Amino acid sequence: MTGFGEGRSESASIAVTAEVRSINNRHLKISYRSSDGYHGLEPQVEKLVRGSIRRGTVQVNVRIERRNAAADYRLNTAVLQSYQEQLTQLGGVHSMPPLERLLSLPGVISTPDASAADPEADWPTIEAALSAALAALDTMRRQEGAALAEDLIANRRQVEEQLAGIEVRAPLVAADYRERLHDRVKQAVEKLGVSLEPADLVREIALFVDRSDISEEIVRLRSHLEQFEATIAADAQSAGTNGNKQEGAGRKLEFIAQEMGRETNTIGSKANDTEISRRVVEVKASLERVREQVQNVE
Repeated sequence: MTGFGEGRSESASIAVTAEVRSINNRHLKISYRSSDGYHGLEPQVEKLVRGSIRRGTVQVNVRIERRNAAADYRLNTAVLQSYQEQLTQLGGVHSMPPLERLLSLPGVISTPDASAADPEADWPTIEAALSAALAALDTMRRQEGAALAEDLIANRRQVEEQLAGIEVRAPLVAADYRERLHDRVKQAVEKLGVSLEPADLVREIALFVDRSDISEEIVRLRSHLEQFEATIAADAQSAGTNGNKQEGAGRKLEFIAQEMGRETNTIGSKANDTEISRRVVEVKASLERVREQVQNVE
């Protein structure tokens, strides 16, 4: 799921701003950017992110500003003297600019560089900022997750409605086939003058009923629908009670959706009925929307 979170933290030596962005991805992919001198903290950052996020493309940006003390600055007298000598040669002593202007020239004042950073010592402050950013990101993702759950339930309800229609229609398919077969046989008998034993007609109808029986597929599809709803409910409950979503809910929903698609395909291939085929198309359309959405569920 998509989201953004920002966190800040300070210590006596540094001020940290952490930003975390996430976009949809069925796998977890983490990219890390930081101020110079802190790239070596990537393993700690990745471990912290993996503790909060299991799916998505996550971009982590950490900015560290060092609070330099007065003693951290050094006057480079050799560089300053070199500037003075060069200016004297150009225009004489009287053309020498004020000292404050000389101090602003490059290299005169030495400031601390990235090599002065101590990433391990600064990690607790960075961790606090990153944890705050991840918490803010989680809040935004939960809001999106609630909307996503509503959409999944709506699509599940559409599948259930079509399945109810299929269940009502299924027993009538054999009766319709019996009537059509009887009419065709009657026409053949009248046209060709052949005879047909009633037992042959009954046997043909029985074979058709056996081939087109979808009662088992209906039962399994209904069971999958119940599991799908139960998984969403359990995921929402676990997130609400302890703040952590159950492990692998997204992948479980993805598997259930795949099994629902399998049963739907079997129903469509066995039913041999126009109305059932129409309802199967509607079920497939709803399941396709479900499969797209569950890619974003952790």
